[in-house]
Parts: sequence; C-alpha cells; structure tokens
Amino acid sequence: MDISPDIVSLADLPEIAQRVDTDRFGPFVFQVGIDAGTLQVPLQRIEDAHERFIASPLSQVASRLEREVVVGSVFGTNTIEGGTLTEDETARALELDPAQVREVEQRRAVNIKAAYDLAQRSAATPGWSLDAAFVVEAHRLITHDIPHADNRPGLLRDNPRQRITYVGDEAHGGRYKPPQYGADIRRLLEALVAWHAELEAAGVPALIRAPLVHLHFEQIHPFWDGNGRVGRVVEATLLQAAGYRYAPFALARHYLAHIDAYFTLFNTCRKAAAQDRHAPNQAFVAFHLEGMRQTINALHDRVNGLVGMLLYESEIRRALDRKRINARQYTILSHLLDRGRPVPVEELRRAPWYASLYLRLNDKTRSRDLVRLRELELVFLDTRHALWPGFLPPKDVKPVTGRRG
Repeated sequence: MDISPDIVSLADLPEIAQRVDTDRFGPFVFQVGIDAGTLQVPLQRIEDAHERFIASPLSQVASRLEREVVVGSVFGTNTIEGGTLTEDETARALELDPAQVREVEQRRAVNIKAAYDLAQRSAATPGWSLDAAFVVEAHRLITHDIPHADNRPGLLRDNPRQRITYVGDEAHGGRYKPPQYGADIRRLLEALVAWHAELEAAGVPALIRAPLVHLHFEQIHPFWDGNGRVGRVVEATLLQAAGYRYAPFALARHYLAHIDAYFTLFNTCRKAAAQDRHAPNQAFVAFHLEGMRQTINALHDRVNGLVGMLLYESEIRRALDRKRINARQYTILSHLLDRGRPVPVEELRRAPWYASLYLRLNDKTRSRDLVRLRELELVFLDTRHALWPGFLPPKDVKPVTGRRG
C-alpha cells in the first residue's frame, strides 16, 4: 500500500470530533485535538526519512532485519507491561513451536508475535479497515493461555458494581477511572472505529490517525488486561496498512526507552481535554512522530550496518581464498563478525575457541596474526585495547607500530 501524506495538508486538517453519550460514564469525546501547523515539519521529516529508508538496499538484508525488528518489538512491548524476558530470551522463545511453550513468560512473547502476524496479514489485505472484531481478536491472541485473575481473552470488560478499574498511578500523572459498564465500553469501542473511519475518509494522515486511536483506545481501556499491548498493535497495524515498513512495530522500543513519558502523556492529554485546553492531544501525537522519526533513522542505520557486514563477510572469504590470511585469522574474523561489536583483547584471549587456535603455537604467532589483520584493516584496535571488526571502525584507532597484537 502506498503512503499518501499529501491527501490533506495539515494546515487544512479538519477538527473531526464525535461526542458519545454513555449510560453510566457520561459524555466521551473523540477529537483530533492538535495544533496542525506545528506538526507539518515533523511529519515531513518522517516522510523524508522513510523515503531514504525504503530506497536503501533493504532486499539484501530484509529477512535479517525482519527477525531483528520482530524480536525487538516483542521484547519492547512485553517489557513495558512487566514482561521479564531479556531480548536474547525473547528471541529463543519466538523460535519455539507455540504448542510446546510451557513457561508463562515465553507464552507472553509468543502471543504478542501471533498478534503481530495478525496485524501484518490484515495490513496487507486490500481494502482492510479497522473494526472492533480486529481489536477483539488481537486481544484474544495476546492474552491466550496467560494465567491472570482477570484474564478473559477476547472479552470486553464489564465491571460489577463492587469492582472498580483504575488506570495509571501518581508517578505518571495520577489515576484515571475509565468506563466501567460493559454496554458503555462496547459503544465506545464501536464509536472509536467509526470515528477513525471518518478521519481516514477525510484524508487525515496515518501518522496522525494512528496515535490518536492509540490514545483514545487506552482511555476507553476496554479489556481487563492487555490493553497496552493491544493499543500498540492497533497503532502499528494502521501505520503498516498505510505503507510504513518495519518502523510501526519497532516503535515499541522507543516507547520502552521513554516509558515514563509514554505513560505520563496519556494522563497529560486526558487532563488537557477535560480542561478544554487548546490542542489537548498535541503532546502525545508529537511524541509519537518523534518516535517514528528516530525509529526510521535507526532502522536505516541498521540496514547500512547489515549491508556492511555482508560486504565484510565476502571480503574476508576472498582474503582466505587468496591466502592473504590464514585459517586461524579467518576464524577470528568470523567470530568478530558474528558478535557484530568490539571485543576487548583480553576477553578474546580468554575465549576457549581462541585458546584452542593457539594451543600448540607461541605468543609470537598469536601477536603476528593480529598485527597482520590490523595491517590489512580487517580489524582495528582502539585505545582501550578492544578489537573492532573491519566494517565497524572506531573513532580512536590505535596505530600499528609494533609486532604485538
């Protein structure tokens, strides 16, 4: 699907608002609520960044980038909601057969991946539009088989009168009492979907629509548990359907990195709307736009880095074939390539695989091997005595002056 940022100029952005009178919660207002003129430049910066990104050699590294984005996104959105898996543990969990998952933390990660798969299939379907059924299915997938006192996959919340749901805390702008009555929640979710369709028909860019839907969804808080994960999936799906690649899901890492601001802004905007301030949703939309810009730029840098790794892999293979380096040196370079980051020389020397390379050889041979790799600029040594792979040179390269590595 194509990105169409110029369907409507932000200067002409309509203030499409919808008031919904509920039975027990009172009036709920869906509104754009932004200062459109101040967001035109940030929006254009994102479009420029995305054009550069998709013009980069994505096809060469698409599968690797896809895996990294999925793992990072699942890790990010899961950690925001209290998940305890590290990024490496998340990657291993996603490699498991879902039917064989037994640990709760692994199940949380696998469930988010299932919701991402639903999102990507939906976004790629011609004519797809957001509806309540999609939201409910995303929730069902995210909360499937998770032990929780309030875990009710795919069921909207309907509080008994003696049970009150609150959202937020004092550290992030205070507690908020969302709608409690099931009929109100169903009405508001349907109204949110209809309001989004109205924004879409009016040509409001997805970069504005998606965070607004995310913001209002969290204010409705329609499920007992999993609302944050569902809200981020809905937001990402709207962006993906509009043609943005990779960044919609990778954005979860930005939210995690700025988690306090992320949580606080929901209350900031809610209170601004309650006080009838000008552009009450501005802060959250601006936060989202900056996150998209940073995320796209980071992905672009990562693509360039992955391409550099591919070229480096070919270079060291040619060097071995042409006997410019020996098998020991090739093994060292391959390990550095796999790590993709600098390795302190002392850490390298303690590694069992490295020790085995020089088991029957002396220190002079070991030093000579490293010096030769540095002379060929296949590795660099920095002033802190760490080795960097050739595709990732440091700023503080230590010159090759002696025969010690």
